[in-house]
Amino acid sequence: MKLPAALALLGGLFASVTVIGQSAGQFVDLFNGKDLAGWVNVNTAEDTWRVRDGLLICSGHPIGVMRTVKQYENFVLHIEWMHMEPGGNSGVFAWSNARPDPESRLPNGVEIQMLELEWPNLHKVNGVTPPIAYVHGELFGVGGVRTTPDNPRGDRSKSIENRCKGKGEWNTYDVVAVDGVLKLSVNGKVVNGISHATQKKGYLCLESEGAEIHFRNIRVMELPPGVTAADQAAPELK
Repeated sequence: MKLPAALALLGGLFASVTVIGQSAGQFVDLFNGKDLAGWVNVNTAEDTWRVRDGLLICSGHPIGVMRTVKQYENFVLHIEWMHMEPGGNSGVFAWSNARPDPESRLPNGVEIQMLELEWPNLHKVNGVTPPIAYVHGELFGVGGVRTTPDNPRGDRSKSIENRCKGKGEWNTYDVVAVDGVLKLSVNGKVVNGISHATQKKGYLCLESEGAEIHFRNIRVMELPPGVTAADQAAPELK
């Protein structure tokens, strides 16, 4: 399928989701700007996550995640983020089991990558800087979760356009996740997607990975559930 046709179809998906949302649900705040209600610290320090001036601030240390109290299957996620250090690394895990691997300290799921613009320059491969488009807004399965990338870079899907802003500037991600298909809009344009995720129900996790990052305006709209087998959903945690 040619790119314009694919984008037209994707635009229709976002429009359909808007209609569904008007009839079946509304956006709900996942972060209230006051405290960490609705979130569970999985494996980070007590001071890794804090609230200041209405912002959710992650120190980046240690590596790990915090998760939502409840699981999500089909949903629309809106999240705004800003790195505070050059080459900062973070992300959101969708459809996650929220059970960190002992070695990586990160859970499974589909990762929605958040990297600061200097990351490629600080992580050269054999002295060569990889193309920036390969890392901003990348989507990929982790921890055994498999996906089919829209724009393959190996097992990962890369954004077709680099739209991220650097440290000290806010970025906006809008995510539509339906029946194992996930599409990502970066700062107002759809640039990436995956399909056929082998796990399509689970927790949303915010990632702490070595650098300070700020979050705000985190909202989710739940969509009607689909037909999801037991082995396609993460186990419920207490």
